[in-house]
Amino acid sequence: MGYTDGFVFAVPDANKEAYRALAARASLVFLDHGATRVLECWGDDVPDGKVTDYRRATHAKSGETPAFSWIEWPDKAARVAGWEKVMADERMRHDPNDQSFDGARMIYGGFVPIVDA
Repeated sequence: MGYTDGFVFAVPDANKEAYRALAARASLVFLDHGATRVLECWGDDVPDGKVTDYRRATHAKSGETPAFSWIEWPDKAARVAGWEKVMADERMRHDPNDQSFDGARMIYGGFVPIVDA
């Protein structure tokens, strides 16, 4: 059933296009190194919750929108090997001038699917 990496983070609204461009470039790198699908999603209908919600989880500030993304892999072994190659790929070198979002507030993890309908 594959393996999925999931990410939730906040992006300043003014940086939406810069983040989209960064994500588009990065998605090509992930696909080149074994990912089968990369989805980047911009918060559109993200209600405030009573206990928790995406804004609180990402510590989104006024003028920021929660974003949600995931990367699908054939299996966990492909994910482990793929990430190693992605991190060594020159196209992923961090540009200190690109601060399109605060990575310190990103929530991420790897997930094993239990339903795939």
